[in-house]
Amino acid sequence: MDEHTVSTRYWHLLDDGRVQCDLCPRFCKLKEGQHGLCFVRANQDNQIVMVSYGLSSGFCVDPVEKKPLNHFLPGTPVLSFGTAGCNLACKFCQNWDMSKSREMHTLASQASPETIARRAKELNCRSVAYTYNDPVIFHEYAIDVAKACREQGIASVAVSAGYVCEKPREEFYSVIDAANIDLKSFDESFYFKLTGGHLKPVLETLEYLKTTDVWFEITTLLIPGHNDSDGELQAMSEWIMEKLGPDVPLHFSAFHPDWKMQDVPATPASTLTKARDIAMQAGLHYVYTGNVHDPGGSSTYCPECGHLLIERDWYELGRWGLDSKGCCESCGTSIAGRFEAKAGEWGARRMPVFVGDKSA
Repeated sequence: MDEHTVSTRYWHLLDDGRVQCDLCPRFCKLKEGQHGLCFVRANQDNQIVMVSYGLSSGFCVDPVEKKPLNHFLPGTPVLSFGTAGCNLACKFCQNWDMSKSREMHTLASQASPETIARRAKELNCRSVAYTYNDPVIFHEYAIDVAKACREQGIASVAVSAGYVCEKPREEFYSVIDAANIDLKSFDESFYFKLTGGHLKPVLETLEYLKTTDVWFEITTLLIPGHNDSDGELQAMSEWIMEKLGPDVPLHFSAFHPDWKMQDVPATPASTLTKARDIAMQAGLHYVYTGNVHDPGGSSTYCPECGHLLIERDWYELGRWGLDSKGCCESCGTSIAGRFEAKAGEWGARRMPVFVGDKSA
């Protein structure tokens, strides 16, 4: 093994000589030398190894609202990075250049967990985000980075599709502080046909997170004619209300033609507004629109008195209506989330940075 190839825990030998990866519900069954769908996990010497430990596609300081997280340290900067590959095969992928890459030269940066944590602190980032592609597939690396960040007082944010098995899910989220889970649809046929996965494991991840101290929010990319019907939106909103409660923020994001679905039109703003209305009528307190300019739909309001709590215009924060305890300054209602006495001042800046021991 080279310095970027590490042993993993979640696999077992099959009777036919292949090795099954047990990290995610794809359960890739691999012969010697074969890679899984994610590409970064492979059968080497009759065990599953990860072949991209310490490698990244690059680093950028973003507003935490871009993850999107609207109720976790608003206005603060987050150091974001990803790797290459993915354990789903979404035909509508918006980050396909990284998540679908099977070229190791995509991973242009090399950084140890300790280097990432130290650099995040130097950049005054309050958190590090595992994003762009899914951290499920770089499980070992992400966990080590998260542990190093905790030693520096830096939070960890996972941006994930939630497609992971029970035991690795528990290990991973034991070191994560906040997450945004991509609930791609509330229809099993959509998952199977358009992502190559299944709905049930994602719902299980969401229900699991509800039992933990991890702050989490949900994003659904609305694709015209595929997952934007009133019936599906109603069913999804009712499930979230029943299983997760009214205080889990839900983001409806606009699709743009990409990857293998370039024949599908972009999502009209009216579709996002309709979805938001349906979810709020189902009882959800914090529902947002994304990827469109909609200050009203992206701002936070008190679910009790309607007072404007956090004004947002794209990623710029305006009025701040929370008191020092994270309650509505108008009526005193406690607002769900992880808030500080005042908002951060990072704004909408996106700042690519070098974080690394050396170039890969």
